[in-house]
Amino acid sequence: MTLPGYTSNHRPASRRAVLGRGLGLLAVAAVAPLAACSSDPAFYTLAPWPGPAQGGAPAVIEVRTPTVALSLDRDRIVGSDGDYRIKLSSGDAWSESLPTMIAHVLTANLQQRLPGSAVFAQNDSAAGTPLAVVELDVTRFARDGAGRAVLAGSLAVHPVGVPGSSSVLGLTLPVQGGGTPGMVAALSGLLGQVADEAAVRLRTLGAGLKTLP
Repeated sequence: MTLPGYTSNHRPASRRAVLGRGLGLLAVAAVAPLAACSSDPAFYTLAPWPGPAQGGAPAVIEVRTPTVALSLDRDRIVGSDGDYRIKLSSGDAWSESLPTMIAHVLTANLQQRLPGSAVFAQNDSAAGTPLAVVELDVTRFARDGAGRAVLAGSLAVHPVGVPGSSSVLGLTLPVQGGGTPGMVAALSGLLGQVADEAAVRLRTLGAGLKTLP
């Protein structure tokens, strides 16, 4: 049907052409969400933190894989923990499993602090039979409501085969700068403090082992 006074210069589109255009629009609609989700997250890793080096610890030390609260053991980084809420950092993720990463960084920290001892992480190749064990339990590992980095949990250092008592950890550090990089740097510093405390206990333990018959 043609309206009066109007002359059509366009031929009706074929059914195949209409279907083709429809499929093309569907393809664009399907690709758009994929493009929006294709951005890669920013991966972060904890770093060793230097401390005072001194000998006297047991000759071989094993750092057990830490126990980490399930609320923290996830791909995305927990940016803050306070006011009964846990907030995840948008687009920021750990480069590996958090318990494994903490174990390796704590091991590196102790290797630097105890140059006369062979320190290795659990499940890594051992340099001998361990004489002492370091066990860490992490319940908080994020920024608190005041903006400070917090590491809470417990630490145990004891001879192999001998149960050891745990001490409560409640460490904080101010975060220099905003965002995830500053928080990860501060958390690395807190692991350095844990290594300082563990190194002191290991030296005391080493002195005790030397006095045994």
